[in-house]
Amino acid sequence: MNSIVNEKDVKALIKTNQVMADIFNQYQFPPDWSRPQGFVTLSKIILEQQVSLASANAHFIKLNSYLEEFTPANILKLTDEEMRTCQISRQKSKYLRELAIAIVSKNIDLEELQLLDEVEIRRQLTSIKGIGNWTVDVYLMFCLQAKDIFPHGDIAIVNTMKELTDARTKEEMISLAENWKPLRSLATYFLWHYYLIRRNRLNSF
Repeated sequence: MNSIVNEKDVKALIKTNQVMADIFNQYQFPPDWSRPQGFVTLSKIILEQQVSLASANAHFIKLNSYLEEFTPANILKLTDEEMRTCQISRQKSKYLRELAIAIVSKNIDLEELQLLDEVEIRRQLTSIKGIGNWTVDVYLMFCLQAKDIFPHGDIAIVNTMKELTDARTKEEMISLAENWKPLRSLATYFLWHYYLIRRNRLNSF
């Protein structure tokens, strides 16, 4: 699987998109945010929903340290009190359990997702309570290296587009992102790169 961040695609994107060219000229290549496929990464992305990356990472480290091994079976053994001890909210605890149940019951096989098309991957993952399109978008980009994803619900993307473009509404942003096809994932990486550097948060990602 080719990485989203590669010289050929970067050259193609910045050649036809001034916003991306400006970010590249100022900050160069975005990091390669690849992550391993599987339960651990997807659990971590769930913990990252609607909280700061620093908080999510702290909660993940606490939970991971508490478990002998980060597996679906071990997650299902934890009581509500143990989850709270690891600073996992009631809602996130439920989401992690729903994912664990789906895997243990073989309703989903995360290792096989790479063999499926995006539509089917999205259908399977969003059938699990607690996994919405943002979580799927991040998993597709970070773990499956899907090259044409635009997570229009991501607050960092929304704020950066408002800062760098004339787009204000979700519809305007989706329309503008059409210009970045078939490399919308790379464009997203550039926008995140800009957002994190400007806020001195690059190391937290």
